[in-house]
Amino acid sequence: MTYKNNVILGSLFALSVFAMPASSAVSSSEAARLGQDLTPFGSVKAGNEAGTIPAWTGGLTEAPTGYEGSGQHHINPFPDDEVLFTISASNMDQYDEYLTDGLRAMLDTYPTTFRIPVYKSRRTHAVPDWVAENTRENAVEAEIVGKGEGIDGAFAGYPFPILHGNNEQKAWQVIWNHLTRWRGVSVTRRSSEVAVQPDGDYSLVTSQQEAFFNYYNPEGSEKELDNVIFYYLSFTQSPPRLAGGAILIHETLNQIINPRNGWGYNAGQRRVRRAPNLGYDSPIAAADNLRTADDTDIFNGALDRYNWEYEGMREIYVPYNNYRIGEQGTPYSEILGISHLNPDLTRWELHRVHVVEATLKDGERHIYGKRRFYVDADSWNTLLLDQYDGRGELWRVTMGLAKNYYELPGVWTVLDVYHDLQARRYHVLGLDTEEGSTRKFTNDVPNRRYFSPASLRRRSVR
Repeated sequence: MTYKNNVILGSLFALSVFAMPASSAVSSSEAARLGQDLTPFGSVKAGNEAGTIPAWTGGLTEAPTGYEGSGQHHINPFPDDEVLFTISASNMDQYDEYLTDGLRAMLDTYPTTFRIPVYKSRRTHAVPDWVAENTRENAVEAEIVGKGEGIDGAFAGYPFPILHGNNEQKAWQVIWNHLTRWRGVSVTRRSSEVAVQPDGDYSLVTSQQEAFFNYYNPEGSEKELDNVIFYYLSFTQSPPRLAGGAILIHETLNQIINPRNGWGYNAGQRRVRRAPNLGYDSPIAAADNLRTADDTDIFNGALDRYNWEYEGMREIYVPYNNYRIGEQGTPYSEILGISHLNPDLTRWELHRVHVVEATLKDGERHIYGKRRFYVDADSWNTLLLDQYDGRGELWRVTMGLAKNYYELPGVWTVLDVYHDLQARRYHVLGLDTEEGSTRKFTNDVPNRRYFSPASLRRRSVR
């Protein structure tokens, strides 16, 4: 059954001067490859010639024995997998073709502590049948709006499972697949973030987060999106100086027509105010300025300040199937090393990725002069991101440690990690192993008033 209603193409975008499609969708015959030689989400089904990347055979769709449902910390479905080999500063030249500049820089910067334990590659990503069906429909209907400002003709599935057009258009399509990737319908979680200082010291900032992915509303349609991809609420619970504060986000599909709507609640003033600066390179205070607003979720927001170029596909080592680092009861002190995460708790695998480069446009402002994205060809999650300063020097290396949430099913990151190579500090988002539960997914569709600015003060508790 499909949750996508047949609607007349042309929403509010059609009323804008920005709404001229930048590229046509693929043909029905091309889209018919989905589920045949391509996976339902557009990646190549076959493994690689070397046999180091396996064929996709349906992904991980069943939970291990003992798993009791969403909200429970995950049971590792591959407990017997062992490390095949470890990449370190001393042997990284041997694996150079499979490493990003960011990974090489991490190995050079922290030669005695950072390492990459490589495991058997497992292509675990999967999506529900209704998401796969909508993705097939999107393939022949979805189009880029203007110069990457938005998309039209897509709902409840990946908009561009088959890339097409010139390199700029393909780059936009990759990023829009990341922005609209499958992560369930509704999700709640209590977790912490930390900024780890050069001496290893850190302080937790703990919050309760709630999100409704309107783009995947099982009761909705493209026509009813009202230009909103998702609604997001975050309530800070500690430390005491920040407790009671809250942020509300309405993430818009076309941020040129209607920029992201954001509101903040200040518990001390007991006032809700618009937060117009929650975008682009605005620093995030809870991250000790190690993360910008558009760094959240690895990347989010508008594409308009950069020139985009698709650089093709590569096989590289990426953090995948990271169950061990999310096991309940693992102390944060064991996860957090002085300069980076404890590498013994991480899992790396060889996977195909799309490589996209974004270069800051002349006359535009952003702290990053260049960004290079490595986007998983199966799940469309950005798993590695290298970010350069205005001088062209590699500055920050971002990692999204992914795993399959088999209750969805689907692959999403369990921890997002931001390394500042120049300051030798790093920031971690998503710690919850000391909590009694983890992300809880439901198919509930909340009333829109639940995510209204008026609800912020009423629901915030100091």
